[in-house]
Amino acid sequence: MTTSPAPTTAGTPATGRPRVVVVGSGFGGLFAAKALRKAPVDITVIGKTGHHLFQPLLYQVATGILSEGEIAPATREVLRHQANARVVLGEVVDVDLAARTVTSTVLGRTTVHPYDELVVAAGAGQSYFGNDHFAEFAPGMKSVDDALELRGRIFGAFELAELATDQAEIDRLMTFVVVGAGPTGVEMAGQIAELAHRTLRRDFRSIDPQRARIILLDAAPQVLPPFGPKLGEKARRHLNEIGVEVQLGAMVTDLDADGLTVKDADGELRRIPAATKVWAAGVQASPLGRLLGDQAGAEVDRAGRISVQPDLTLPGHPEVHVIGDMANHPDKLPGVAQVAIQGGRYTADQIQRRLAGKAPRGPFRYRDKGNMATISRFSAVADIKNMKFEGFIAWVIWLVVHLFYIIGFKSRITTVLHWMVSFLGRGRSQRVATQQQVYGRLALEKLGDGFATSKTGGPKDHPAQPDTVNPEQQQDLVGRRTA
Repeated sequence: MTTSPAPTTAGTPATGRPRVVVVGSGFGGLFAAKALRKAPVDITVIGKTGHHLFQPLLYQVATGILSEGEIAPATREVLRHQANARVVLGEVVDVDLAARTVTSTVLGRTTVHPYDELVVAAGAGQSYFGNDHFAEFAPGMKSVDDALELRGRIFGAFELAELATDQAEIDRLMTFVVVGAGPTGVEMAGQIAELAHRTLRRDFRSIDPQRARIILLDAAPQVLPPFGPKLGEKARRHLNEIGVEVQLGAMVTDLDADGLTVKDADGELRRIPAATKVWAAGVQASPLGRLLGDQAGAEVDRAGRISVQPDLTLPGHPEVHVIGDMANHPDKLPGVAQVAIQGGRYTADQIQRRLAGKAPRGPFRYRDKGNMATISRFSAVADIKNMKFEGFIAWVIWLVVHLFYIIGFKSRITTVLHWMVSFLGRGRSQRVATQQQVYGRLALEKLGDGFATSKTGGPKDHPAQPDTVNPEQQQDLVGRRTA
């Protein structure tokens, strides 16, 4: 057994090479780190989780098509052949621009990481527009935990409806509301409809899953606003055809365990009883944006994005690069994966130029590769370089593009197999749902941050340690004792 240790320290011997710290293991951070694989630098990737997340396919985890492993490979595995890169687990809680240090913490262990070049790609979380209490009953779609919780809530609602005897309770359990008619909301609503009307229709005896009510809500007047009115209207019509009620101009004013209150465009309030709610409306950038803004004197917008220079650096700090959803670029770039990927590669090139004493490249220019969203099997919409696609052709394009960006040959193969099972057949290979998935988040929030630390034998009241230590001293700093 182990006793309470001193703080763990990510000890790497000093090489004298420039230190590049990358905050975040999403698209921006990971692609920046990979683009520096041949550079004479030491890279430290600090991730809040131990995996890279292919977020556009989270809704397929939530609806039982894919497993979380297929869209969330371990970051260490992705970078295992990159000798100049090291991965550490931790949530960044402070950045000191003057001292050029990043402080991260995990389960009470605090580490200080010095840097010469800093890449901040911490991404964004769900925004409830000031109503954070909605999160208790309406999970977002930003993490593996969110997707697994929603899977448990969706499949669990049908199970509970099978047991219910009161028709009003059955109707509430079999009503699914998705808030937000952007790509995530449209894809989620479409897959819940397919799940109810196709996959589960013969699995129950007391209820008819085909009678489930799926509602897609948005305060905006259009489905898929970035796609333009034509594709948005076609998407709305197809959603109606597969059994999704699209309610536009409808703003959520209240939300609880039993349902939600909606305010229509005419100001009338109405109540929708629903057990399962999915929040797919709005994003809020990482709090690190505001922390950096306060130190650098840069403006931070309402969504928490920090204003950056045209080359993605902070004003007065050419060594600090902010990419992806956190950056408010002068060109007003969209919050999509391609912006983060291209920004990561651009930043890696800028870092190598700076360290080599070369002139920097021109400002970052985003190459728009288009927008696409699935509606149901064999149907999607795509807007690629002013060319509009819909139906089966758009769906095939969507499959190819998403398969290309899934990391790892093994994940691509298993993803194709699961897609065949779900789209050509009626099955969903990932239907396991547990009470822990559904209630674990709420239980941990109630117990507080100290609970997890207390159960790991974590450090207690020890000072933060520097990121670089002498290897001979590392064992003393860790300080574990066994009995």
